[in-house]
Amino acid sequence: MALFRTKKAVFSAAAAALALALSACGGDSGSGGSGPSASAPYTVASNASLSGSPTFDKMKSNGKVRIGVKQDQPGLGFMDAATGQYSGFDIEIAKWIAASLGYGADKIEFKPIPSANRESAIQNGDIDYYVGTYSITDSRKKQVDFAGPYFITGQGLLVKKDNTTINSEKDLAGKTVCSATGSTPLQNIQKNFPQTKAQSFDTYSQCVDALKNGQVDAVTTDQAILLGYSSQDPDNLKVVGQPFTTEKYGVGVTKGDTALRKFINDMFTNGKDTWQKVYNSTLGKSGTKVDQPAVDNY
Repeated sequence: MALFRTKKAVFSAAAAALALALSACGGDSGSGGSGPSASAPYTVASNASLSGSPTFDKMKSNGKVRIGVKQDQPGLGFMDAATGQYSGFDIEIAKWIAASLGYGADKIEFKPIPSANRESAIQNGDIDYYVGTYSITDSRKKQVDFAGPYFITGQGLLVKKDNTTINSEKDLAGKTVCSATGSTPLQNIQKNFPQTKAQSFDTYSQCVDALKNGQVDAVTTDQAILLGYSSQDPDNLKVVGQPFTTEKYGVGVTKGDTALRKFINDMFTNGKDTWQKVYNSTLGKSGTKVDQPAVDNY
């Protein structure tokens, strides 16, 4: 997806998380692993093979694919606590990759991984790949490889509904802002907003709780994620301002597994119609029209 065509469109596309958050709990994939649903715009490949990929070899040995995801981001990566089912745009991207590699129903194991533990989970072989609002950065490229990007968004701010002092990132001096430990938005606050106190927790949902309890003044992460949270409690929370960064989401894979990274990139490049259908069935429910981004074959 290319950058949204206007700032208003950026906000609208992110607002798709609001609509999706209301229906996300009805997703079709469970925590024990689930493949594409009957209505999915992709099919499970038969006799899939991928030479030169140690990760794929491990999948074959294990008889399943283990995917690192988020579980507390409505519209993107969300788990219904009552059913254990996962749903959202990132979840569908993860399932599309699995299907292309030949893994369908009961062959997918979703593993929730906090932002701070993503690199180590990939490096230690705890997961085969990671799909969960994972921004591509040069520092992370030193530890893992990325396929994609498959989505582009930007950093935003979530505050209490009655807050009138924070209207954009220009109002953060002297405020306490929360984000997930190890996340790109947290690093941005720490580096570029020296007069702002940064607070971190393992998950964004903990930051939202801290905001509601008055421990912090704002929560910051990608705007689409924040609108998902505001949709859950519109009487008490709101998103303010416009995105003030550009975040490119990638699929995290083991460093040096060029074969797997190329496979996923080729899947994105040759699957534009599938990508659009995946987007339309999740974040695109707002009706916003976007373009799929070109992959970076670095």
